[in-house]
Amino acid sequence: MAPRAVRGALLVWALALCCLSGAGRPWSGSHEWKKLILTQLWPPTVCKEVNDCEKSLDYWTIHGLWPDKVEDCNSSWHFHLDEIKDLFQDMNLYWPDIKHPLNGSRFWKHEWEKHGTCAAQVDALDSEKKYFGKSLVLYKQVDLTRVLQKFGIEPSINYYHISDFKDALTRIYGVVPKIQCLPSTQGEEVQTISQIELCFTKEDFHLRNCTEPGELRSPKQEVWLSKVAATQSMMVCEDGPVFYPPPKKTI
Repeated sequence: MAPRAVRGALLVWALALCCLSGAGRPWSGSHEWKKLILTQLWPPTVCKEVNDCEKSLDYWTIHGLWPDKVEDCNSSWHFHLDEIKDLFQDMNLYWPDIKHPLNGSRFWKHEWEKHGTCAAQVDALDSEKKYFGKSLVLYKQVDLTRVLQKFGIEPSINYYHISDFKDALTRIYGVVPKIQCLPSTQGEEVQTISQIELCFTKEDFHLRNCTEPGELRSPKQEVWLSKVAATQSMMVCEDGPVFYPPPKKTI
């Protein structure tokens, strides 16, 4: 084969590999990120928000593992359920779709395509199995439900102060978490705890503060945070009393 033909064949082969894998990495500087956000939901609050739940859970569940500042980094890298079949038991238990319990895979697909394709810039997260598997490892590592129980913070009809949560989590983890609530609505006295975020370093998955003292947000980060806030009804909890609702009793 002539040298020019050889070069042409190699180019075609390389392009085919990239397309077949679906995991080519067309990332640019606009897709850079600095930390991972492990986001956990309190299911009874989600049920309260949607006013409907077929299943009542009494432990914190995974919402997602999110690189900060970026989303939807590779639209050609589609979700394939078979790639995480070995994780199904833990995924259904710890990463359920609270709002649509019969269709959890749709939730996982959303998380992979929106956040996982960005997290995949890190070698330890560069496949579906690695991304979801590592998320489960971090979730079990922080063991949020048990940590709160250790400090006597249990779901209750009585109110807590938001500082009870902050002090307990900071004491155990050594970092400052981000705690989000549903604001009180008409007829309600206080905000309701909804979501807790714990942040990890990009390089070695060590816990870190979600926001460092004096840290300034870039214009891109402000845009990203505004987009996130616009899709959620919750907000950072105000300093004051907070409701930690017990799960609905099943009949």
